[in-house]
Amino acid sequence: MLKELKDAYGFIFEEELIKEINETGVLKSAKAGEIIMDINDYITAMPLLLEGAIKILREDDDGNELLLYFLERGDTCALTLSCCLGETRSEVRAVAEKDTSFVMVPVSKIEEWTARYKSWRNFIFESYQSRLTEMLETIDTIAFMNMDQRLLRYLQDKAKINQSEDLQVTHQQIAYDLHTSRVVISRLLKRLEMEGRILLQRNSIVVHDL
Repeated sequence: MLKELKDAYGFIFEEELIKEINETGVLKSAKAGEIIMDINDYITAMPLLLEGAIKILREDDDGNELLLYFLERGDTCALTLSCCLGETRSEVRAVAEKDTSFVMVPVSKIEEWTARYKSWRNFIFESYQSRLTEMLETIDTIAFMNMDQRLLRYLQDKAKINQSEDLQVTHQQIAYDLHTSRVVISRLLKRLEMEGRILLQRNSIVVHDL
């Protein structure tokens, strides 16, 4: 695990902190589509991503989901951190976007390292800022973009996260993430294909407009 930590966080944290994370953190993995953390779970540790990607989702009272943001290698989740420090239940769902590995850092160490390591303190503050910016962008897309614009941006973001233009995703999965119906998504995907921005295949979507 030490090598993976150095590869993902060596440019952020000093070597002493990397060694502490290696000694106290717990290595975890999740397959694509697996729920890593669910709504109402008690959170006692914070994830540091080594490989892969995680999507963070919000759910309404009817069980409909809305994608808030993605986490990638070198990231952590500020909402998870807030739950850890506040000893509250999670208000979001974390799902592996693809096969993912991560280290779970116990809450006691989060507080200790914030006092001891400037690099950790900066990392936490920057994580809060990055996640806040991404949530504001999500609000902007809902408030100011048409659904076809939101859909194209979603596909572009997903392609970048997965480092592939060929997305293995169903119309229903997209509808869940964007909090709309499958019928609407299928219609808009066909329009994007006619505009030459994507190519619809039997079990995948190829994104041309990146």
